[in-house]
Amino acid sequence: MTDLNTGIRQRPRNSPPAGTRGTRRARADRAAAVAGSARRWPLSRIIGVALLTLLLFSLAAIVAGGLALLSLHDNRERVVGTLSPAQLQAQRLDTALVDQETGVRGYALSGQKDFLAPYTTGMADERNAIRALQAVSKQLPPSAATDLNSVATQAHFWRTHYAQPTIDRVSRAGKPVLSPDILAGKADFDAVRAKIGALEADIAGARAQGVAALNDSAAVLDGVFIAVAVGLAVIVVLLAIGLRATVIRPLHRLAAEARRVAEGDFGHEVTLTNGPREVTDLAVDVNTMRERILDELGESRRANAELQAHTEELERSNSELEQFAYIASHDLQEPLRKVASFTQLLQRRYAGQLDARADQYIEFAVDGAKRMQALINDLLQYSRVGRSAREPALVSSDAALAQARNNLATAMEETGATVETGHLPLVLAELPLLTAVFQNLLSNALKFSGGKPPRIVITCTRDEPFWLFSFSDNGIGIDPEYAERIFVIFQRLHERTAYPGTGIGLAMTRKIVEYFGGRIWLDTSYAEGSRFLFTLPMPAETMDQAPQDETSTDKTPKEADD
Repeated sequence: MTDLNTGIRQRPRNSPPAGTRGTRRARADRAAAVAGSARRWPLSRIIGVALLTLLLFSLAAIVAGGLALLSLHDNRERVVGTLSPAQLQAQRLDTALVDQETGVRGYALSGQKDFLAPYTTGMADERNAIRALQAVSKQLPPSAATDLNSVATQAHFWRTHYAQPTIDRVSRAGKPVLSPDILAGKADFDAVRAKIGALEADIAGARAQGVAALNDSAAVLDGVFIAVAVGLAVIVVLLAIGLRATVIRPLHRLAAEARRVAEGDFGHEVTLTNGPREVTDLAVDVNTMRERILDELGESRRANAELQAHTEELERSNSELEQFAYIASHDLQEPLRKVASFTQLLQRRYAGQLDARADQYIEFAVDGAKRMQALINDLLQYSRVGRSAREPALVSSDAALAQARNNLATAMEETGATVETGHLPLVLAELPLLTAVFQNLLSNALKFSGGKPPRIVITCTRDEPFWLFSFSDNGIGIDPEYAERIFVIFQRLHERTAYPGTGIGLAMTRKIVEYFGGRIWLDTSYAEGSRFLFTLPMPAETMDQAPQDETSTDKTPKEADD
């Protein structure tokens, strides 16, 4: 990989800054690249041409397929809907005439009326068949219509010249009569059969042509479908190859170039000579960004050097602070205890033996020593927050609260305090520090009770991914304007003579809560005293459980201490 320092060189005294030179060079390179890419097709045009080609082919395929389907439908309708029924009606017409001839011959030979039944039904069938053929005569060949008229005329001639006279003659005689015109009637009926045969031949020929046309249409439709499938496959393949060559491959190359720069090779120039306009413009932008990174790297290294120096200075300062904390916890505590012990001994032994001013001076000394001890202890505790090497673990809030109440048992008994709480959940914390949080908040509630028995209500609700704790009391309250000041170390809102303390409790509480990943604040909307709200991270293994650890102020308190 290229050394990152290669782009950082000592520039001449009167030369422009490196960032300015790099910016100008980047602008010139980008202008040249943009001018070259202006001649290339943009990605939108490439995709548009591909889609237009596919659309035109689809339209052509739809038109060709539609025409083939229409031809197939027309030919099938002609065969199935016209020619086949016409052929069937011609056969029915032939059958009806044969029935008439059979009925006339049987009646002439037997003289019985029952033999005329085929003749009667045959005439009805003849009329129906002729009517059906006449309905489709326009769709039949012209010769078929002529033959149909000839059949009807010839059949009528046969009935009037032979069939009906024969029937009348037998009816008058009441017995079989041999007609003298039997040979002429047979010749007339043979002429009718001949004309029916011609009609059936015409219709059969037309049907054969229709079936052939139907088969041709089916073959054409199959050919169109095959051509469309092959053409579509070819177009898709060509479009895929074209898009890969003109779009996807340049994108892959640009991604490889950018990845090489991202891996740290800032000296590698990103170039792309082919591809859509947007891709080549993007390559120019990436290269411009690379050059800006090189130009800014010098300033970044200088800033990093300064930051490293500050870091070392901070580490040295922290080391000195740790040393000071050690001295304060060992070397300063011993003489301070000696001063406090001897001043208290002096107070006990010589109290009342000196004048009132001397007793007052001794009292001041004893009070100052005690406050100095409390201040040093509080400072040590504050400085130790977050210096533990232990990782936060599952801690029972109930256990921490119980320990804090035990530590303040005497003060709670003296003030008559009551604590109302429910079952508190498990949290990610350290037990000693969490105990300190509860103890500081309880101590404040006891201290600023305003002379009446303190009533402290502790609740916890879900505010995923946190538990939201609430500490409320019925004390003197805190003005909203001091909502932030009370968390600043050594900040006091009252005279020391009115309320004791070093002013570090709430500051240490905030530091502990924030160390655990939560936050704490004063609820300024609470008017019946003071209410502190703080959050602590909810363990992942308890997030999906039923909220059995949650409590609220409207639940029955689990316990109340008098």
